[in-house]
Amino acid sequence: MAFIYFLVAKPEYKISYIGWTNNLKKRIKEHNEGKGAKFTRGRKWKLIYYEVVNNKSTALKREYELKKNRKLRNLIKKNFKKKKINEK
Repeated sequence: MAFIYFLVAKPEYKISYIGWTNNLKKRIKEHNEGKGAKFTRGRKWKLIYYEVVNNKSTALKREYELKKNRKLRNLIKKNFKKKKINEK
């Protein structure tokens, strides 16, 4: 089992990151502790979306699709921001 995940940087949620992992909780913790990818260091991250797939190969393909599909990424971010506004 593998996960494709979508993170946004706190507090403004403008900067986003997409990746894949076998252990989602551990990976997000690593990102927030500055041990993740270089791009994610120095920021606090919030998980806004994830998918579960069967294997690494499928995860890598889906990660690539999400990274290349700007419309879908913006839609996911927009839905997240709507939820944040409705929670206030």
